[in-house]
Amino acid sequence: MAHSENGFFDNYGGKYVAEVLRRPLDELEIAFKEAMADPSFIKELEIIQKDYIGRETPLLYAETATKLLGGAKIYVKLEGLANTGAHKINNAIGQCLLAKRMGKKRIIAETGAGQHGVATAAACAKLGLDCTVYMGEVDVRRQQPNVAAMEMYGAKVHAVTSGSRTLKDAVNEAMRDWAANPDTTHYVLGSALGPAPFPDMVREFQSIIGKEVKKQCAERGIKPTALIACCGGGSNSIGFFAPFIDEKEPRLIAVEAGGIGPGVGENASRMTGNAGREGIMHGYKSRFLLDEDGQALETRSISAGLDYCGIGPQLATLGAQGRIEFTSALDKEALDALKFFAKNEGILFAMESSHAGAEAIKLAPKLSKDDVIIVNMSGRGDKDIFITCPVFRPEEWKQFLISELKRLEENKDIHNADLMKDH
Repeated sequence: MAHSENGFFDNYGGKYVAEVLRRPLDELEIAFKEAMADPSFIKELEIIQKDYIGRETPLLYAETATKLLGGAKIYVKLEGLANTGAHKINNAIGQCLLAKRMGKKRIIAETGAGQHGVATAAACAKLGLDCTVYMGEVDVRRQQPNVAAMEMYGAKVHAVTSGSRTLKDAVNEAMRDWAANPDTTHYVLGSALGPAPFPDMVREFQSIIGKEVKKQCAERGIKPTALIACCGGGSNSIGFFAPFIDEKEPRLIAVEAGGIGPGVGENASRMTGNAGREGIMHGYKSRFLLDEDGQALETRSISAGLDYCGIGPQLATLGAQGRIEFTSALDKEALDALKFFAKNEGILFAMESSHAGAEAIKLAPKLSKDDVIIVNMSGRGDKDIFITCPVFRPEEWKQFLISELKRLEENKDIHNADLMKDH
């Protein structure tokens, strides 16, 4: 089940959009298929992947973690070493290159944790495209370093103040923009969801992760027992799993955001919680966290990138079929995993990726020493300093912020005068 059939993965998927978006979606599907069959497009993409993104990313044997946990050997796919710090750049470059081929001059995107926004802004800067990023006001507040990076790349960041002011609302605003400007604008959707052809397209551009893992395993004579990835909308997980989906092995394990508990509004668990149900939202049919009236429920996660009420249709189908095993990790478990891999391997996982790390910590001791677990570190944790520092060192962080505010106020007039001289 590598590709959809007429936009569907069994019961999930589709193209549930207003008439105004059907034409641009149909045009996008045709352009995508033509580009993927064009050797010149593939060659250009491969050059950018190598020289700009920095592919291939390493597969690290986590020797100390393996010894401490006992049981299975643990390897980590270091997607955080890709340019811009996460896997999101794989899809952003692919879609922006496709948009440029289609003659589009303007790119819009939605973002939660900010990594997709950063990646899209960087891709647009690289390829000479105008960029606007929609981001929920809540996420803008908690991901200021990423907002600053987007603006450095020349993107306009639009803080969305409607609804819950998080990722789902950013998606809504981006969809409205695209519907109003379909001829000049391409919407770079950041996850493997939304109306067809986005689930196929995002999976295809992210599948380079899994293809590299397969190649790296073959080179080292490794036969993985399980692949583990965090799962929000699902772009890193479906890309990681893609080359293995039609095989019986290895086990494919997707880890959702368990938040602070199992109650409604306490997590973002669509497949493992008790509030996930079938529905149609954001142009596709899948499993969502919905109330009895079909309205999106509040979600909660320490990781902005997993804090979404829906899941990609292919992942939902593979979960229903049993090919992908779904589990969840609590905020506390993700924080503990972040500390564990930082201290013992010198790797700073993003909070999203730390959910996958938490599952590896649980699973490894249950397996034998002949087994192999590969964890996708989908992103680096630099971006999460404003989330993790208040947890790990609250008093020191508070004093740092107070002193920084004081320094900024004291130096404001001098700093502004110097800047005026320079310009």
